[in-house]
Amino acid sequence: MSTSNKPTVLIVGAGLGGLLLGALLEKSDVPYMIFERATTVKPLGSAMAVGPNLLPILEQLGIYDEFLTIGKYLTSMTGYKESLVPLKVLDLTPSEEFTGYGQYIVARPKLYDLILKQVPAHKIHFGHRVLNITEEDGTVTVHLSNNDTIKGDIIVGADGAYSAVRQRMYEQMMAEGKLPKSDQEELPFSCTCLVGQTNVLDPKEFPIVAEAQCQFSNLYGNNKPFTAAMAQRFRNSENSEWGEYPAMAMCEETRNFPIELLDGKKRTLGDLYDQTPKEYISKVMLEEKVFTTWHYKRFVLLGDACHKLYPAGGHGAVTAMHDAIALANLFYAMPAKTSVDITKIFEEYQKERLPAVIESYNTSKQLSKIAGRDLVGAFMLYLSVYMPFWLWRLVMARQVRFRPQVGFIKAVDNKGTVVPAMSMSEQMARTVFESQRQQTQSAAASI
Repeated sequence: MSTSNKPTVLIVGAGLGGLLLGALLEKSDVPYMIFERATTVKPLGSAMAVGPNLLPILEQLGIYDEFLTIGKYLTSMTGYKESLVPLKVLDLTPSEEFTGYGQYIVARPKLYDLILKQVPAHKIHFGHRVLNITEEDGTVTVHLSNNDTIKGDIIVGADGAYSAVRQRMYEQMMAEGKLPKSDQEELPFSCTCLVGQTNVLDPKEFPIVAEAQCQFSNLYGNNKPFTAAMAQRFRNSENSEWGEYPAMAMCEETRNFPIELLDGKKRTLGDLYDQTPKEYISKVMLEEKVFTTWHYKRFVLLGDACHKLYPAGGHGAVTAMHDAIALANLFYAMPAKTSVDITKIFEEYQKERLPAVIESYNTSKQLSKIAGRDLVGAFMLYLSVYMPFWLWRLVMARQVRFRPQVGFIKAVDNKGTVVPAMSMSEQMARTVFESQRQQTQSAAASI
């Protein structure tokens, strides 16, 4: 496959999903450019869980060992009542038996920087806002705020829940009477979240940060409409911000909520708020919706732009990065860049990714009910506390089966006892990759 047959991909949005897509396309020789309206990206949230669902792709990229230096090993999660009576310890170690990979908590900015280093600086353009996108003569053109226009074959909207690419795409479909009614509705939300990150904590005052393993706690309030989730890390990271929303009133409302830091002291969220600069705290409404339409003509969406998940399951970044893996495989495997070829691979993309996204969406919604203070929430919490270990193992085994790889890099051997779910896009890319490799070997042998 010559480079001229590969599509030029224009990626709008440099979050984890868009950035990983660029890093993978860099390995496949598919031409691409990334445009990000912010001058610098401040990844959402301060920490995230990374485990078997993503670690194989980091190993393929050759950055797995470096990842281990920025992540902190996580073996369990503990739930507490507001009285700090432990409810349940969820053992995460079966994931290593199932996959050969452990679970880790990592600062999002550190993970972001690790992936950013895989993208040449000249291929990612910060401070470039997309003003308009036009399509004609078999190409798409991005019109930027600096008056530049960039042409390509495919536009990828990786620009978040309020995606400008999705807006342009849906405007076209609306004008042609092709946009489903469900996609015309506003994004719903049922959760308001307070997020932030403390300064580097002194281990003498907060001994928990010196522990070899990460401590992850969920605390459920009694007759209060909030729940606390805390992950202890050991490295500093840059500011993480979810938007300019007033947060101080919510801090005052919740500062007396008790937390467990395993140091024998009576601690509250206020102890952490007092260790956190005000500009590092944000209040945000978290939407949830899986859109019906993910692509149209030469437009395709990725991550929050086409599926915004409730945060309880912690699957948002994972699903976005899995989208990027599938698209990278399909862009590599395209036989040509005609409109017919593009439509076909977009259909394959949504067909492959939608079942996994729906499963994550439903799982997150179920987990969110545990935090509810109604009878349903109490029942869901009871089930989670008294779930037998054999059933928990089944739940984990089902979750870790989604661990895709790219087909144009040497495959990482499957480890553990749970076979990964079949990825059609990976198989398609692997077929093209092996065919090209055999052709190269034959040509070399004939010389």
